Amino acid sequence: MTPRPRIRATPEDFVVDEIPLYAPCGEGEHTYLRVEKRLRTTEEVARELAKKAGVPARDVGYAGRKDRVAVARQWLSVRGLPLDAARGLELRGARVLEVARHRNKLRTGHLRGNRFAIVVRDLAPGALERAREALAVVERHGMSNRFGGQRFGADGENARRALAWLRGERAPGGGDRREQRFLVSALQAAVFNDFLAERTARGVGPGELEAGDVAVLHASGGMFEVVDVEREAPRAASFEISATGPIFGTRMMPAAGAVREHELALLERWGIPAGDALVPPRGVRLRGTRRPLRARLESPVLEAVEDGAARLEVTLPPGCYATVLVEELFGTFCEGEAMGVS
Repeated sequence: MTPRPRIRATPEDFVVDEIPLYAPCGEGEHTYLRVEKRLRTTEEVARELAKKAGVPARDVGYAGRKDRVAVARQWLSVRGLPLDAARGLELRGARVLEVARHRNKLRTGHLRGNRFAIVVRDLAPGALERAREALAVVERHGMSNRFGGQRFGADGENARRALAWLRGERAPGGGDRREQRFLVSALQAAVFNDFLAERTARGVGPGELEAGDVAVLHASGGMFEVVDVEREAPRAASFEISATGPIFGTRMMPAAGAVREHELALLERWGIPAGDALVPPRGVRLRGTRRPLRARLESPVLEAVEDGAARLEVTLPPGCYATVLVEELFGTFCEGEAMGVS
């Protein structure tokens, strides 16, 4: 039997560099630390930072969670931490690369994107050539913007736990608000993935539009209802705009027509109230938004590095999953973490 491609054979096979939205200005009460971590989650590093700085966990911020089985470089912020103390911090499985001052705390989404360098191993003969052909298609039309499996937890239960909470069961996360918000976001991600899968099953590609879609302008983030598909199609073809899917919440812009009916039916199957009937759990804002159904690749490079292995380098927008792109190019794959990397 032909072996499946494999990623994360070692953490060094999966390198992530966060691209910040802005540079620290050099003054302010928040200390920004650029950290390189290995075999640790962003949340684990943030908790250790809070403990060593002697501040509450809420005073530590970061723009996004990075993979555990990886070498990941990202910025975190700590309120009130002296620069000299920040430079001298010793962290388990992580090290401080640089520090600077800034006026505000880092918050989720404060990044321009991520640059990935991923080694894919155990490639069958011809796999690299097929991946290059697939990459050319993805460059033209965009990659599926579905959420990767790591969003849903090692046991895949994050969405189920959040759904139980919305239905009135005991709050998950042991009272940790940040963890509870993450679990709710996993439920939103699961619903989005289902919407995208159903749309694909109907034969509508992620780069195509339907009447009633809510489209996003990639340059500005503005959204509008697609009324005339024929008129808007050239803008979608040039990647000026893309259709979006639901990240459900109280302020999510609704779609129209048949697209709206698909979304409402999906929420009903999940048992999630729509519109004003959706009441967020106490302490959790559930405003919702819309997510593009596709993402554009920036500066992709795919090259052989040794027999049966290739390196993929690419910059992706915030919130996009490189593992989804690997699957689009190489098919299903094995994770090194599941094979005993620790």
